[in-house]
Amino acid sequence: MPKFPIAAAALVAVAAAVSGCDEPAPPAPQARPVRYITVERRAEGETVSLTGHVRARDQASLAFRIDGRVLERPVDVGDALQAGQLVARLDPQDQQNGLRSAQANLASAEAVLAQTRLAFWRQQELLRDGWTPRARFDDAQQAYLSAQARVTSAQAQLRIAEDQLGYTTLLADAPGVVTAKGAEPGEVVRAGQMIVQLARQGGRDAVFDVPEELVRTAPRDPVVRIALVDDPRVTAAGRVREVSPQADAATRTFQVKVGIADPPEAMRLGSTVTGRVQLAAPLGVEVPASALTEANGRPAVWVVDPQSRTVSLRNVDVARYDPASVVVSQGLEAGEVVVTAGVQVLRPGQKVRLLGAAA
Repeated sequence: MPKFPIAAAALVAVAAAVSGCDEPAPPAPQARPVRYITVERRAEGETVSLTGHVRARDQASLAFRIDGRVLERPVDVGDALQAGQLVARLDPQDQQNGLRSAQANLASAEAVLAQTRLAFWRQQELLRDGWTPRARFDDAQQAYLSAQARVTSAQAQLRIAEDQLGYTTLLADAPGVVTAKGAEPGEVVRAGQMIVQLARQGGRDAVFDVPEELVRTAPRDPVVRIALVDDPRVTAAGRVREVSPQADAATRTFQVKVGIADPPEAMRLGSTVTGRVQLAAPLGVEVPASALTEANGRPAVWVVDPQSRTVSLRNVDVARYDPASVVVSQGLEAGEVVVTAGVQVLRPGQKVRLLGAAA
């Protein structure tokens, strides 16, 4: 059997082996470029914005003290009133008649008092000279004291009648602006029924309906930034002046009044405003929202080892989600490097090349 084919096959195998040794080794995997951030900024408090309206700090409902028919009401909504200005008037006929009756009763009581006084003085002189019995003197004295009491009672009734007549006129107790009306001329009103509502001059409040959670977690005595809705350039600062002790039955919110310091002229009564307040900073650090991924059904981030430039996936606890960032309460410490871009294509232990810190 010829040996040439066997030798040729051996030469081919040797050549293949030699050629295989000359091929280069496969290149090492390149480091993946990523953007990163060094954890250093502590989390800031969340800014909460609510919508409310401007109201007078001191607002009163003016009403009559007695029942009657409204004769006139010369003021209307929007009118500026001065202290002592006429607001409304009732028909005073009944009160005038009561005053005349009280005056007549007083005159009658005073006439009786004058008569009994003379009788008492006469009996006093006669008793001193022994010309009248003691019993008659006592009767004269008793009649005189009773007449005095009737005069005192008639004087009190006269003062009451004068007050009743004065109650038919309703006056503004302080300068302010009429914001509402409750009765028209010709109507019969009861005592205490609102005739006009007066927003007294002075301070102004921004009134907000605040959720229960915010009332519970808000800082004590925060500074509230207030701005007009239709013109955000008009701003003012204020502080919480009053918090309703009970929630509204329908909305389950608490009414909060914020006293406006030096309110601009444009912040008129009834204007719609927004109020912004910064809550207390939570415990934790703040990182961009793009750094967040998921591992084992929980939030996680890629942490870079500064020595080996490799990444590892670490679960974290998120305390708050913001549009552009998240607040991590546990799992990260200041000074650690976190990947912020390219988190979806990484794997544990992968080398990375840091391109630049995230904004």
